[in-house]
Amino acid sequence: MTATTRYMLDTNTVSYILRGQSPRARRKMQNLGEDEEVCISSITEAEIRYGLVKRSLKQETRDRIERFLDTIDILPWDSDAARIYGVTRARLEVAGRPLDNMDLLIGSHAVAAEAVLVTNDRVFRNVGNLLKTVNWATDLPVRA
Repeated sequence: MTATTRYMLDTNTVSYILRGQSPRARRKMQNLGEDEEVCISSITEAEIRYGLVKRSLKQETRDRIERFLDTIDILPWDSDAARIYGVTRARLEVAGRPLDNMDLLIGSHAVAAEAVLVTNDRVFRNVGNLLKTVNWATDLPVRA
């Protein structure tokens, strides 16, 4: 029996896929294997919904985003993620390498969910070896 790989999409990856900015990321999302599944954190959903309120978007774009949110598995934030967040945030602060809170919330959630975080953001390298990351948007410059 083959183990299933769970991928948790970071907010930037969702944006690249929905906007068509990264054909490679979109292609990977469309061609997942039978032993692969994809999800987002409820934190990513919150960031997306904030963007919907904040930005003036065409109705067609809003509808595409809502369809995406209706079809993807959205994992709820839980106590395991909160525990990992607390430990990781304290460790990073002591090391002098703090991370944006939203990024750290999503990264901690990926660790708790035993998921590979799909991101184009190099800041997650500071989290350490607990967090596995992969970049599907290899056709775009890596974000600092």
